[in-house]
Amino acid sequence: MPGRRGAKLIPRYTRKEMGQVWNDANRFQKWLDVELAATETLAEAGLVPKDAAVAIRERAKVDVPRIHELEARVKHDVVAFTMNVGESIGDPAAARWLHYGLTSNDVVDTAQALQIRDASHILERGLVLFGEVLDVRAHQFRKTPQIGRTHGVHAEPITFGLKIANWFSENQRNIGRFRAAAAQMAVGKISGAVGNASHLGPEMEGRICRKLGLGVAPVASQVLQRDRHAQYLSALALIAAMLETIALEIRHLQRTEVREAEEPFSGEQRGSSAMPHKRNPVMCEQICGLARLVRSNMLAAFENVALWHERDISHSSVERIILPDSTILVDYMLGKMTTIIGEMRVFPERMLRNLESTHGLVYSGQLLQDLVERGMPRDDAYKAVQENAMAAWETDSSFQERVAADVHITKFLDSKALAHTFDLDRQLRYVDLIFDRVFGAHPAGEKSATNIA
Repeated sequence: MPGRRGAKLIPRYTRKEMGQVWNDANRFQKWLDVELAATETLAEAGLVPKDAAVAIRERAKVDVPRIHELEARVKHDVVAFTMNVGESIGDPAAARWLHYGLTSNDVVDTAQALQIRDASHILERGLVLFGEVLDVRAHQFRKTPQIGRTHGVHAEPITFGLKIANWFSENQRNIGRFRAAAAQMAVGKISGAVGNASHLGPEMEGRICRKLGLGVAPVASQVLQRDRHAQYLSALALIAAMLETIALEIRHLQRTEVREAEEPFSGEQRGSSAMPHKRNPVMCEQICGLARLVRSNMLAAFENVALWHERDISHSSVERIILPDSTILVDYMLGKMTTIIGEMRVFPERMLRNLESTHGLVYSGQLLQDLVERGMPRDDAYKAVQENAMAAWETDSSFQERVAADVHITKFLDSKALAHTFDLDRQLRYVDLIFDRVFGAHPAGEKSATNIA
């Protein structure tokens, strides 16, 4: 694709290390790495003159502008690459052994596996670091009460740490999925134009791939089958979906009416050109938007799975975009969200105030259960609780006081039993056990923050 220079997103979203994986200089260098591994392996087997392999190793270089210049003429990037490398070798007797026995996609797909391996190392490191930050903040707020919400409406009490523990657990699953997908991509193929390995044979294919630190695809056509790539993009899309889930939650918690947490806001940052008071969740909104792109790229990867016979070229132009862009985006999003979680402001007092704002309504489920346990028929119990709950809701009055004055309820629950029903600690008594399931047992007496502002 002559018009594609530097297969990456705009610099706004490209972090340096990941950008270097996908720039043209590294792409062509990885192609050369495959060529050198092939030539040297064949020389070791006596299929290529050893002096030619030595000359190619010592002299072969890539010149990106020259490759683009040649590609504009020959309309084939691998041909332009081999022409340029041949020029750099200088000696025609040695240069003729470059690309010996190979077809274009032996080089392109195997080199792409090397790039994806490098990108995957960066992403896995980012996922692990993100998990460490989630671990710290989950324990920091393990005992911080917060109202749980379903349908956006107050439901029952949780802790903010429990919410973060859920994010941590999802991140751990994503690490597992991503490692599996990356392993599926860490294979090469040197089996020729239709996958029959007729020019070099399976043994040479295996030796070349091992020299590059890759596994070998047990069978391929001219290309590695694209179900591997679809799985990889699916893993990236799931990571993006996780980050969007967290970002969306923080956006809701940062709303003025809620204000239980907010993303970092730097000293000179400005939230609006017209309203100086604004502190908008712009980083979280950005992550939500970018997640849409990663998901759409996943769809393109699935469209790439079906190719004509042993190969067509319809997948190639797509992958020049979706592989760099998706890894670049997920790397950027992971970095952003790690900063957000690590520096997020949390308001425990506001969380408790919001929890208590409905005057005990959030204990209606516990009250229903306690009444049933004490012998009240379930339907009668439900009606009695709901009548009091709706009256308290409509009048903004105390649900607990209404219940305590209802003889239908006090017939089954005395004042001591009702105090137990409306006990916040009772609602949160299993949080530590859940944490042990998520993180493993932690030393007793661990402190949790309750007044972080």
